[in-house]
Amino acid sequence: MSTSPLGSVLIAGATGLVGREAVLACLLDEGVTEVRALVRRPVTLDALLGPLAHEQPGLTPSQRARFRAVQADFQRLDREPQAFQVDTVVCALGTTIRQAGSQQAFRQVDFDAPLQIAQLAHAQGAKRFLLVSALGASSSSRVFYNRVKGELEDAISDTGFEQFVIARPSLLEGDRPESRPGEHIGLMVAGALGFLIPQSHRPVHVRQVARALLREAREAASGRRVLTNAQMRAMR
Repeated sequence: MSTSPLGSVLIAGATGLVGREAVLACLLDEGVTEVRALVRRPVTLDALLGPLAHEQPGLTPSQRARFRAVQADFQRLDREPQAFQVDTVVCALGTTIRQAGSQQAFRQVDFDAPLQIAQLAHAQGAKRFLLVSALGASSSSRVFYNRVKGELEDAISDTGFEQFVIARPSLLEGDRPESRPGEHIGLMVAGALGFLIPQSHRPVHVRQVARALLREAREAASGRRVLTNAQMRAMR
């Protein structure tokens, strides 16, 4: 199967679980020429990677030099159009309604910002968009969270990227910097009763999500594709 280099990559949500795994995977990928982390506050590479920085002491100076943090006002992303002049966008932005404080605030983070990033990047010539969505995402869902995720998928599909890859993970396994009690309980239940849960719904590690997205993008097929939770869990 033919593969395609990802070129310059912009990662939104780079300080999150999936985002920082994507940053590391891109730095290790010789087909990536630059890694831009779209952040709200200044951050160093080691601070962004956290524990991952110690897992990869082999990052070379040239690999580290490909990293750049791009600080932006997420309420006025259009002020920095040059930040979106990339080949590939990885969007791992996301919160919870509890953390956001309201459905409206949740929608701003999980719909408005990702869609604006997609529109700005497409206008600057980006070829591919890789989105971390959610299991059950559907614009026709009765569940608000899943409906917003599905509406975002549909809106980005209409943007017109040559390649649009969607990851729909279940509960995410990884070393969270912040506490999410609901997900913690879900992971505990999944650990105890995992044998009763089908592969399609079992927790998936954030590293598998990031690597599966990037691998799918490198395979160079055009159009919209969806990575299922089971497919990501099979990623090694």
